[in-house]
Amino acid sequence: MERDDLIQDHNYSVSANHDEAHGVAIRKKIWKVTGILTLITIIEVLIGAFIKQYDAGGEDNFLWPYVKIGFLVLTVVKAAYIVLIFMHLGDERKSFKWVILAPYILFIAYLIFICLTESTYWHEVFQGENSINP
Repeated sequence: MERDDLIQDHNYSVSANHDEAHGVAIRKKIWKVTGILTLITIIEVLIGAFIKQYDAGGEDNFLWPYVKIGFLVLTVVKAAYIVLIFMHLGDERKSFKWVILAPYILFIAYLIFICLTESTYWHEVFQGENSINP
């Protein structure tokens, strides 16, 4: 039995329904996706480089909670965009997209809630130790 993907016939590639216009459209989409993901990543890096957790006096920066939430939102946006484009979910119906994405978004929100709750608990534990043992 001969495999059809190994046929050396020149007409095989022509009859595969691939034309230059389709290739141009695919490359344009890839460049658009690359640009959007690069832009989001540059925004994340710039925010992380210029907004610090503590100001010059050693005090907490009032913007820091918003920076953390911003990082979480940008990360979820990038992840959802990657799933929509590279896993071809963007071509599906809107209801099917939500059936796939909603549980993941809910799960990520739940993980964030657990992390914040546990970090608050541990912060209180360590603050309590420091106040008891000077």
